Amino acid sequence: MTLDDLVELLVGGATLTGATLSRPRATGTDEPPRITVQPVTLKRGKRWAVRRHYGSRTTDENLDDAALGRLLRASIGKNYRQALLHAPDADWQVLAGRGEPRILRKPPTRPRAAGVHDRVKRHVLPEGEPVPFLVELGVQTPDGRVRAQRRSKFRQVNRFVELVDDIVPALPDGPVRVVDFGSGRAYLTFALHDLLTRVHGRKVDILGLDLKADVVSECEALARRLRADGLRFELGDIAAADLVGVDLVVSLHACDTATDAALDRAVRARAEVILAVPCCQHELFGQLENETLRPLLRHGTLKERFVADVTDAARARLLELAGYDVQVVEFVPLEHTPKNVLLRATRTERPGRDRDRLAAEYRAFADALGIEPALERLLGDLVPTGG
Repeated sequence: MTLDDLVELLVGGATLTGATLSRPRATGTDEPPRITVQPVTLKRGKRWAVRRHYGSRTTDENLDDAALGRLLRASIGKNYRQALLHAPDADWQVLAGRGEPRILRKPPTRPRAAGVHDRVKRHVLPEGEPVPFLVELGVQTPDGRVRAQRRSKFRQVNRFVELVDDIVPALPDGPVRVVDFGSGRAYLTFALHDLLTRVHGRKVDILGLDLKADVVSECEALARRLRADGLRFELGDIAAADLVGVDLVVSLHACDTATDAALDRAVRARAEVILAVPCCQHELFGQLENETLRPLLRHGTLKERFVADVTDAARARLLELAGYDVQVVEFVPLEHTPKNVLLRATRTERPGRDRDRLAAEYRAFADALGIEPALERLLGDLVPTGG
C-alpha cells in the first residue's frame, strides 16, 4: 500500500479518527514539531481540526477532506519522518526513510470514531510548567508545582480549560469577544484568557463582570500585573452587559433564574458559544406535579435533585430550539456549589422539520410535569414550544 492509497482509504473513506505527525526532518524551519488531526462537526458540516504544536503555543485551522488529503500527502515522508493514523479497525504507522515511506498496520487504539466531544482526555495545563496566572493566584509554586492544598482548584481549572478547548474551532476568525457573567475571583476567566492567547495565539476582548467592587478591583489589578492584554474586569450584572458582537458567553454558578437571564441575553446576542454551570434551581420546585412520579416527588431531597435535572434538561432543549447544538457535560463542582453539570451550546442552523419535532417533544415533556420554566418565558417567540 502506498501513502496515496492510505490517505484515500482513511480520508476519502471517512474512517480516519485522528492522526499525529512527528519527528520533523529539519529544525529551525516554520514547521512545528508536531501536528495533530481530529474530526470535528461544525455548522458547515464535517471538517478536520488541524492543530500545529509549537512548544508553548498552538495554532488551529479546519480543513475539508481535499485540503487534509493534500496536507498529509505533502507532509508525511517529506517534512515529517513519522506519522500515526487511527481508524476504527487499525492504526497505521508511517515511517519515512530514503525511499517510499514504510507503512505498518497495528491493532486499533481508537476503535470508534472520536468526534470533537469525545477526544482522549488531555491536560492543557500540565503539572510542572509554571503558568503565570496560576502562580499569582497561589495555585502553583514559581517552579510550576501544584500546591497540595490547591490541587482541587487546579483540577477544576484544568477541566474547564479542556471543555473550552473543545469549542475553540467553533469560534469565528479574528479577535474573540467574551463576556463572563459573575466572574468572581476569576480563576476561570484568567484560564480562558491564557488558553485563547498563550495556547491558541488568538487576540481577545474578555470582560469579566461581577457585583462586588472589591473583587473587581483585585482582579483588574492582577490582570494589569500579568500584562493580560485584552482582559478587563468591571462592576456590572447580566441585565446591563453590552453583548454587541460577543462570541462566547460564560455564566458560572449564577443562582436559580439568573442562569436563565444569562442564557436569554446570550441567545438574543447570537453568541456563537454559551457555557453555563447552573446552581440553586428552586424555580420549578413548586411547579412540578405528576401523579405517576408521586413516590419520588413526596420526598423533598429526591424532588430537589430531580427538579435540578428537569431544569437543566428544559434549558438544553430550549437552547436547541433557539438554534444551538447543546451538550450537558460533567464538570468539577465549584466551591460555591456542588453542581457538576455544564451546559455547552454552539450556535447552528436547525432545519424547520427537526425544530418542529424538538418543539413537540419539549411541549409533551413540560406538560407532563406541569412546568413553565423561566427560560421559556424569557425567550418567548424566539422558540416554538407549541404552548
